[in-house]
Amino acid sequence: MAYIAKEIVEEARQMNLLTYLQTYEPDNLVRIGNDVYCTREHDSLKISNGMWYWWTQNIGGRTALDYLVKVKEMNFTNAVELILGRAAERPPIYVPVHVKEKKPFELPKVSYTSNRVRQYLGNRGIDRAVIDYCLKNNLLFESYPRHNAVFVGYDTSGKARYAMQRGCGTDFIGDVESSDKRYAFCVPSTNNSCILRVFESPIDLLSYASLLNMYGYDWHKVNMLSLSGVYKPNVEATELPRALEQYLKDHPNISKVITGFDNDEVGRAAADAVCTILSKRNMTSAQMTVPKGKDFNDYLCILKGLPITHRQPHDKKAAKEEAAPAADSVPDRKTTEAVR
Repeated sequence: MAYIAKEIVEEARQMNLLTYLQTYEPDNLVRIGNDVYCTREHDSLKISNGMWYWWTQNIGGRTALDYLVKVKEMNFTNAVELILGRAAERPPIYVPVHVKEKKPFELPKVSYTSNRVRQYLGNRGIDRAVIDYCLKNNLLFESYPRHNAVFVGYDTSGKARYAMQRGCGTDFIGDVESSDKRYAFCVPSTNNSCILRVFESPIDLLSYASLLNMYGYDWHKVNMLSLSGVYKPNVEATELPRALEQYLKDHPNISKVITGFDNDEVGRAAADAVCTILSKRNMTSAQMTVPKGKDFNDYLCILKGLPITHRQPHDKKAAKEEAAPAADSVPDRKTTEAVR
């Protein structure tokens, strides 16, 4: 690669992505909210607060240079030359960056009743004993005044650091502001189990616990962690999801990780990436699948004869897929691996 003077590179880095797109690729820019944009090419690439993040690829940055190299896969030298060349021909009008001040993490107010959360989770097939346990241990509560289901994550000192909200009767879903994604919703085992089961969402985690309870297994003996979503990894993925990385750091007794991700393109790719990375660390890993449906909640609802709701597949084919069970599959009356 040809040498570029440091001051030249720094000049190229001065241009933020929003300025670059509005000036040179306006047709590729889509406004989706107050000071929030995405690109027409990639609707999962969000631009806000002076930064951008491509969620499906788990990459991000601040500058137009980062974008050209990481997203457009341009040679670094060519990217610098493109930015400065365009700026020389057509000086950009810099878009002021409105950086939102980050607020301290704070849990929503707690409703005096949990009736709506109980009804919502019950309609999703979640076992009453599982719901009661989570409510009693402050892993779950109903917010006020919006009455969302709030799934809480704690650090090892017992301090709440993360919360994900899900609408009871609406499609709303989102993290509480300033949540620390390293400490996602989890239900630890009561017997210091060395096996960890990892799921995409709190609903799938609770669905798996409900399946265990349905078949007479003690779900309290299983470590379960929710990642609150996964992404399609790069070909050479080297990093674990932040919540999983932190959990393994805080629980060095874990020797085996079993993924229970969705039966779609993104879920399978994420599971493969997790298992590959763990194998390089000399850790045992495996993958669980469901014999019917897209995820564990689908399968639970199918078994209970309930309608499947909140279907949000990562790809268009996922809603019709019914993958065959793997060797380490969902629990049934003949499966004992689930509680070992």
